[in-house]
Amino acid sequence: MIVFTCISKVKVETMAPTDFSNMPCPVARSMAMLGERWAILLMREAYYGSTRFDEFERHLGIAPNILSARLKTLVSHGLLEKSPAPGGGARHVYTLTAMGRDFFPVYVALKQWADRWLADEKGPLTVFEDKRDGGEIVAGNLTRPDGSAITMDDLRVRPGPGAGSYLRARFGEPEAEAMRDE
Repeated sequence: MIVFTCISKVKVETMAPTDFSNMPCPVARSMAMLGERWAILLMREAYYGSTRFDEFERHLGIAPNILSARLKTLVSHGLLEKSPAPGGGARHVYTLTAMGRDFFPVYVALKQWADRWLADEKGPLTVFEDKRDGGEIVAGNLTRPDGSAITMDDLRVRPGPGAGSYLRARFGEPEAEAMRDE
């Protein structure tokens, strides 16, 4: 029996990942900071009280080399601050910066969404409670000054002060539309 085999060389081209950090959109730039799969989990652990490398490692089950790189990234982006641990030595602690603390409501909203749509039938794994009164902490709803709810159906996107001509034209600023039509 004769078996013929054919081996061909296939050139596989890979695309370089998009660098979101240089995009004009702040949401895109935030993805450069928080879009990596460990980033929000590290922020979660910081909100839960982890400050030391070994705590992050233990609670996440993340390899030390990956953890080191991800913590370094969060520090370089200004979400965490690295400082010597009390008592000296080679150990460090990681604490939330003002920017990291400002992300907390976003994390609460993400957790609330995940608990609603992705938790199993037993329910959420954790519940946030207010230390002062024991009440559950939940993400705020979008409301108008009169208290009425705002939904996706109420959304209108307008160009902001930092918008260039493309966004001004896309979102209907009259001057940009007139310039585009000329």
